Amino acid sequence: MSIQEIFAKAIQDGYLTPAMEAEVGRLCESGVDLDQGEYEALDLLMAALLAGDVVAMPHKQFINVMEEMVLTEVVSQVSKYQKTTEKQPDIADIAAYALNRLPPLYATSEEGAEYQRQRASEELEFLIQQQVKEGLGRYFDRPQIADRKPLEPLVKQDLISQMALLLEALAQD
Repeated sequence: MSIQEIFAKAIQDGYLTPAMEAEVGRLCESGVDLDQGEYEALDLLMAALLAGDVVAMPHKQFINVMEEMVLTEVVSQVSKYQKTTEKQPDIADIAAYALNRLPPLYATSEEGAEYQRQRASEELEFLIQQQVKEGLGRYFDRPQIADRKPLEPLVKQDLISQMALLLEALAQD
């Protein structure tokens, strides 16, 4: 999608979505020189944002509480598993496997998130444990793909930041 198309869609809808914003960023950072029309569309988009004619949607207005519940369970099960083997399981793979088999629990407020956490603890805890256990087993049963490209390479600092956020979220409970 070109910057002109993104501008036209944003004016039509009144919103600049995170996907549209990412595409504008990708186009601007691609190293390819923009033509005059793209520069004009970019200027018009900025003016529309400043004037309030187009609203930039926040990147996340909601959370899926199931993600934090599953991640907590994956970390718990992986830490037990690591005591018996040298292999380092991929937490993201195991969590994605389980999440694909569990219902989402979205919330738009802290009260809603707390309600969903309570609901998951009462109604879905066993199912979460079961799906994570199955995901862990499947992770080691599948062949390893040599040139696999993860969505985002996870560096040690990112993992520490994610764990700090998770611990902070759990501490609020």
